[in-house]
Amino acid sequence: MSIRRYTDAGHRWLRRIAREFAKFGSIGAVAFVLTTVLFNVCRALEIGPLTSITIATVIATTFSYFANRHWTFRHRERSGLRREYILFFGLNGVGLVITQMFIGATHYGLGLDGKIAENAALVVGTGAAMVFRFWAYRRWVFVAAPASPEAPAPAVPGAQNVQEPLGYPAGAEIRPAR
Repeated sequence: MSIRRYTDAGHRWLRRIAREFAKFGSIGAVAFVLTTVLFNVCRALEIGPLTSITIATVIATTFSYFANRHWTFRHRERSGLRREYILFFGLNGVGLVITQMFIGATHYGLGLDGKIAENAALVVGTGAAMVFRFWAYRRWVFVAAPASPEAPAPAVPGAQNVQEPLGYPAGAEIRPAR
């Protein structure tokens, strides 16, 4: 195999990941706004910070699951609503714990209980949890469809075989016009 084929396959893989991450980020931004609003409403009702973030996260997670299933990862294999939803919530539980660690450390560890400090901890914790969630969803919830038997082996280890948008098969050598 030529080095160009490895490079082209790597670029296609990177573009695919970038598109997924952009969609994931867009949904995450909406879910984050929903979480933040609900968190602050719960805090205004004098509900504790960890209970508030739990309530907000459960509601935002339901939105996020359906949006990711039907937009971000719609091209991936479907493995059953129940299985995906349970895994999605379980992995969001891990993400929630990551976020709670930041909020708890700020509120209880550092003694910073103002709105600015709690919301700053929410932003940082959500960012850390987002990285985990993106990786986990791709790995366990919205799994890649198995390669078809007639498809050529991926040029890059771990890359998936997909049809490119222009109709060229993955791995096809495309030469620039001279």
